[in-house]
Amino acid sequence: MHASTLIRSAILVSLLASPCAFAASEFGSAKEARAMLKKAVAEVKKDKAAALDKFNKGEAGFKDRDLYPFCADLDGNTTAHPTHKGKDLKVLTDKKGKAFGQEIFKVAKEGKISEVSYMWPKPGQAEPVKKVTYVTRVGDQVCGVGYYK
Repeated sequence: MHASTLIRSAILVSLLASPCAFAASEFGSAKEARAMLKKAVAEVKKDKAAALDKFNKGEAGFKDRDLYPFCADLDGNTTAHPTHKGKDLKVLTDKKGKAFGQEIFKVAKEGKISEVSYMWPKPGQAEPVKKVTYVTRVGDQVCGVGYYK
């Protein structure tokens, strides 16, 4: 009888906890974004063309909920992004007018991961919220992965 009570309690706890766990994992975390950027950098160093193709297709673990790597060449032409490939990253501004595209290029340095904060809507939403993007330079590419605060 004692064992069945413990089992029922464990089931109840897991049922009550699961909506919270689901809500918490709906969006990627800072730690996950940073890890994905490090993985993306390694891929670009190994084979840039194949890496950019994987990023654009969201393959090989390069699309996880709202997390994905993006890259642009040094002129600002976006070489990898789920929806903005071919667009000029340098001209992007948020709804408050912050030129975060230019800031990305300013702070991206080879071998160093920097942060750029700006306001951007979460997927499926219209109202912008704080987003932080980790960025770095890899050869002739500026790459990043962002997460929502």
